[in-house]
Amino acid sequence: MRKQQDPYSLATFLSCSNCNRSYPVSEVINVSPCCNQPLLVEYDHQKIFLKEDLAGRQNNLWRYFEMLPVKDPTNIVSLGEGFTPIFPLKKLSDNYGYSSILMKDESHNPTGSFKARGISVAVSRAKELGIDKLIIPTAGNAGGALAAYCAKAEMDCVVIMPAHTPDLFKNECELYGAKLITVKGLIDDCARKANEINNKNEYFNISTLKEPYRVEGKKTMGYEIAEQLSWQLPDVIVYPAGGGTGLIGIWKAFDEMLKMGWINKPLPKMIAVQTANCAPIKAALQDPEHWEKGFTPKPTIAHGLAVPFPFGMHLIQKTLAESNGEAITVTEEEILDGINEIAKTEGIFVSPEGSAAWKAIAYLKQKGSIKDSDIILLFNTASGYKYMESFNGKK
Repeated sequence: MRKQQDPYSLATFLSCSNCNRSYPVSEVINVSPCCNQPLLVEYDHQKIFLKEDLAGRQNNLWRYFEMLPVKDPTNIVSLGEGFTPIFPLKKLSDNYGYSSILMKDESHNPTGSFKARGISVAVSRAKELGIDKLIIPTAGNAGGALAAYCAKAEMDCVVIMPAHTPDLFKNECELYGAKLITVKGLIDDCARKANEINNKNEYFNISTLKEPYRVEGKKTMGYEIAEQLSWQLPDVIVYPAGGGTGLIGIWKAFDEMLKMGWINKPLPKMIAVQTANCAPIKAALQDPEHWEKGFTPKPTIAHGLAVPFPFGMHLIQKTLAESNGEAITVTEEEILDGINEIAKTEGIFVSPEGSAAWKAIAYLKQKGSIKDSDIILLFNTASGYKYMESFNGKK
């Protein structure tokens, strides 16, 4: 038996997601200078890292340290994120005639959402690179997560959030000591405000896919799915996608595990779920060249899906194409109905985004994109309790 060694990061360089030009992983960098596109961390897959090495490790995302970008473990800023449970939704499966519907419940993360994953890795890497001031435009949950992790790391934090965001998310940021700025509009308006505030680059901007490391934290969802399901992947993954970091990250994890020999093909069909109020992915799939013209997004109860112009759109499209996936939209009414149905049937209070994933399954079945016999895994990305203010007594 091979003797286990102390874990060390196999990260080697940063790669432009558009042209594959490489940049040093030691460089403080946001997006690729060559193409102004997202940068992805590449790893040395020739070095031996076996899934058996995971035995006995702590049950959080840092168990996959070798495939994460932090070099020195002392730089890790952790609140216990990751390794969230996968629940069988047996009653819902039985009610609708499905063989197996599973739910990975990200509400068990610190600050109540999956955003803790990417933020933990991004803040840890920022600490390692000597960065101590961070800024983020957010629809809600990412701002609260960044505020918490910056508090732990003793970093300055500026959060820019839509003014219509429920007060809970605003109060959360201020509780952790972040400077909160509100802007009229959606997250793209917040991004413009962040650039205006940061015109002298005083802060490191960790907007979605505008730095290389949040996606690395999100990809651990893919590693966990494989490990928790005994290395047998589901047939379909239904994912509520706003900026798309999680969708892209999970697919990146599957590619890495294939290269290391941890899993085998076929890989799951990846489904991106959006709300009809803001569905840029579906618009881009229908008209790749001109979708942005005349695109008029509206606010939604699923705040995390209100991302009108995802910076990583080409990576989202690539993931859907490679997985033979598609984009599904659901209405605000369907989201509210799904929250109530899951609560009353399974006893789980999902977020609007998680409800959207559940309601998308009916559309997939209607289109013939899934079979009753498929193993279907959907994501609940946050706790429903964080959205109570948005419901306003709606049932």
